[in-house]
Formats: sequence, C-alpha cells, structure tokens
Amino acid sequence: SMAALGFLLLASLIGDPTIMRGFGLNRVNIYTKILGFFPRNALFWPLLTALVIGGMISEDRAHGTSAIYFSRPINRIDYAAMKYLSVASILGGVILISYVSFYSLAIVVEGRGWGYIFDSFPLFISGLGIAFLLIITYTSIGMALSSVSKGKFFPAVGFLSIILGTKLLAFLVDNLFDQSIVYLISPYDNLAHLGQYLMGIDLRYDHPVAFSVVSLLAINAVSLYVLSARVNSLEVTRE
Repeated sequence: SMAALGFLLLASLIGDPTIMRGFGLNRVNIYTKILGFFPRNALFWPLLTALVIGGMISEDRAHGTSAIYFSRPINRIDYAAMKYLSVASILGGVILISYVSFYSLAIVVEGRGWGYIFDSFPLFISGLGIAFLLIITYTSIGMALSSVSKGKFFPAVGFLSIILGTKLLAFLVDNLFDQSIVYLISPYDNLAHLGQYLMGIDLRYDHPVAFSVVSLLAINAVSLYVLSARVNSLEVTRE
C-alpha cells in the first residue's frame, strides 16, 4: 500500500513526468489510493481484513470464554466495542497512514504551495471521509461473519467471498444486461459510487448515488444487527 511513495520519490529523482502523472497528486490518484479496485480493494484491504477477523469472536464462541478481561466484569457492549475497535484500528491504521503519507509526500515532492494545498484540501477530506466509511463497512461485515462462526477459516473466506464475489457477480450481470443497479449488492461498488460522487470524478454507475448510500447503510445495519445478536448469545466470563 506504500508502494506509490517509492514511485513518487523515483519520479522526483529522475524527473520523469510520465511516472509523476501516474503516481502524483491529482483527483483520480487520490481516489484510487482508497477505492482503487486493483490492487487495494482486490487484494490489500480485503486480505488484511480477512487475516484480522479470522478468530476475533469465533475463537471465543468455540471456547465459551472472552479473550479480553478488564479489572471489572465486562458487559457485552464493552466486549463487542473492544473487538470492533481492534479490527478497525488495524485496518484503519494501514489505510489512513498510507493515504496521508501519499498526500503529504506528493505535496513535498511536487513542490506544491499553500494555494494548492488549500484548493486540494476539500478533496483530501472527502477521501478521508470515504476511507472511514470503508473501514467501518469492512469491519462490520467481518465482525458479523466472525460472530456466527466457531473457527478462523469461515469468517476469512466468507469475507473475501462477499467483497470479491459480489463485485464479480455484479460486473458479469451488468455486462450481460447493462443494468448497473445490480452493483447495489456489492459493498465495494457502493463505496466506489459514493466516493466518485464526493470527489467529483466521472460516475461509472448509471443508477442514482442515493441508492448506493441506502444500500451501504443497509449492509452496515444488517452486519451490526447480526454482530449484536450473536454477542448477546455469547457467554462472556471473567477469570
């Protein structure tokens, strides 16, 4: 995820404008650092999430105990919140650090002035906002899957299947029947549609962005409901 920084430094050292256009600071590159499908949302973010969520709750469900203990008895809200924040902090750390590092280094390498920073800052904030939505959505789906399993394998594979499988299915149906509304089943495409709208990039979807927002809210609501219901049925003990 930090590879773009190396290309930025390389472009500044050799003075190649072609590399700078491909990896420098512009609207499309800011978008792709968060929502580009390959490699970030095809490999980096889904694989990282799958690795983290594997046994987050499923191991506790298998053994009947909580892996987190406080100096006082914990309730189910404490338990769910700490598990959720653990996943979100790891995923968020990687995504946000790479994103902020890219923006900061690009400004320095390209010698941008304060005027450009002020002009591009709203775009940067839009990217930051969509990054938080991506972190929340991926974490919610992953935690819901972990809460319904008793092993590490199912949550990880299930998460990859949801993110990549829905994307592939929607892509095939859209190409066959020219119906972009099928992308509403894909968490990634809902995020991408909203991101394109917020960042002023040409929309690649024909249906209204409001549909994607509603679908995104529904996906998160269902995921959090499943997580809540399963945690309520989980025995949380204190040693």
